[in-house]
Amino acid sequence: MTHLDELSNIAQNWFAAFNEHDIEKLLLLYDDEASHYSPKLKVRHPETHGLIKGKTALRTWWQDAFLRLPTLKYELIRLTPYEDRIFMEYIRHVSGEEDLAVGEMLEIQQGKIIHSKVFHQ
Repeated sequence: MTHLDELSNIAQNWFAAFNEHDIEKLLLLYDDEASHYSPKLKVRHPETHGLIKGKTALRTWWQDAFLRLPTLKYELIRLTPYEDRIFMEYIRHVSGEEDLAVGEMLEIQQGKIIHSKVFHQ
């Protein structure tokens, strides 16, 4: 398996865990000190300025999302791996809401996500 295949594999596992709403599987992909930036975090929790750090904060954020949005699913459009990053393009689906085109970058070191950043309008 090449390095780029490894990045793509991590991203595929990320999508599977997210769409199963399996927080434990999702957290296994992240480094203990990982950080995550999202425009939705910035709106829902302005005190964070959109950035959270560590698995405890990630767990809290995703538990809240999965409880609030039980129909939340991501449809993969494209994966673009490069060096120690992979850019993921996907569609966010939630029943009763308009679909949202999303880009997300995962920065990966030693097989773990150390930073993720979400891009959308």
